[in-house]
Amino acid sequence: MKHYDLFVIGAGSGGVRAARMAAATGAKVAVAEDRYMGGTCVNVGCVPKKLYVYASEYRHQIQDAAGFGWQVQAPTHDWSALVEAKKQEIARLNGIYNRMLDGAEVTVYNARASILSANQVQVGDEVISADKILVATGGWPFMPEIPGIEHTVSSNEIFDLEVFPQRILIVGGGYVAVEFAGIFNGLGARTTLSYRGDRFLKNFDEEIVEALAHEMTQSGIEIALNDYPTAFEKQADGSIRVDFKHASSAEYDAVLMATGRVPNVNGLGLDALGVEMGRNNAIKVNSGYQTNVPSIFALGDVVEDSWQLTPVATSEAMVFVRRWFGSESDAQMDYRDIPTAIFSQPNIGTVGLIEREAREQGIEIDVYVSNFKAMRHTLSGRDERTLMKLLVRRSDQRVIGCQMLGPDAGEIVQGLAVAIKAGATKDDFDATVGIHPTAAEEFVTMRSVTR
Repeated sequence: MKHYDLFVIGAGSGGVRAARMAAATGAKVAVAEDRYMGGTCVNVGCVPKKLYVYASEYRHQIQDAAGFGWQVQAPTHDWSALVEAKKQEIARLNGIYNRMLDGAEVTVYNARASILSANQVQVGDEVISADKILVATGGWPFMPEIPGIEHTVSSNEIFDLEVFPQRILIVGGGYVAVEFAGIFNGLGARTTLSYRGDRFLKNFDEEIVEALAHEMTQSGIEIALNDYPTAFEKQADGSIRVDFKHASSAEYDAVLMATGRVPNVNGLGLDALGVEMGRNNAIKVNSGYQTNVPSIFALGDVVEDSWQLTPVATSEAMVFVRRWFGSESDAQMDYRDIPTAIFSQPNIGTVGLIEREAREQGIEIDVYVSNFKAMRHTLSGRDERTLMKLLVRRSDQRVIGCQMLGPDAGEIVQGLAVAIKAGATKDDFDATVGIHPTAAEEFVTMRSVTR
């Protein structure tokens, strides 16, 4: 029987990082992956999504160019060319991941793995033993039980539709739904976003989300709140008839169910082993990513209350290795002030607390808000506005929250996240010289408290 110091199930961002770093300490490591080398992010998540966002933004940029004197004919888009270019890029990244693991002398099993006992896994027809088993299988799209759901697609399949949909319904209120609404609207589809609640992106700042909803509507996206589909029916012409709880039925060429993600744990054998599970079968772990079965660990999206962000999973993997294969037996992940972005159109960037959270925690804050039309749009003619917010704790003037809605918000907030993580005060922001003319300089020139 083959034996490893660490056996990782799942070759996504967290699993690959854990395997490589553990192997670098001299440990004998293996990884099993039966689907995507590189996981969700590389194959059906962050990477292809961002490429499609870029593609969809060109339509707006071409339209903007007329205001700067460019004479541009009405653009047309080749969906199949974008899909093929995306496939080539992902194949390149898959190869990079394989080479990284090979270079780290990590054994790769391209097969499904399941856990037989506390120290044994089955990979295909082979049984393998390991001192430690790490589950890093990530999340999987949740598809609700609605009649005709088989006629819809999830975020796994949406990138590879054979025909570009002229009419698309996107069901959901999270970042996946919002981002794909922008993508398909930008590429020219008549786009409807349907959400059962009264506000999408409910975990983000209300003021920012309200402004985004306005911009999305201005760009042509129909937003239908407080409603949800009750049935899907394929029509003779290939379209999909959708019945709603409240609104009238309508037909679409494609329906994307962006209704959340759940831990990908089916078939792993965790129940039989007695591994403690939480909501939606997420795995419960301690601060060292150890389950109640001491030899079994888990990190990333498969863990209860996870952040579901690629950089968080890779950071957790580093903590895991430092703690269990290094000399830092008390290493822990710091989950405070984690920045993130939504690649909506326009983008959202955020780090630290949002206004509602600060007030719920009883923190006395000063809120600084800047709302303006970006310099580009003084000539483009596009009626799009940028919104920026800073939350300052009144007791010590420390900046505890920062949000932005506007172009390149993720790029800008990433830099500010360093300052906020380091404990910068409003005086530090005020003393920083801005780069002019940029949108980002607004963050260091806001002087008057808004509320």
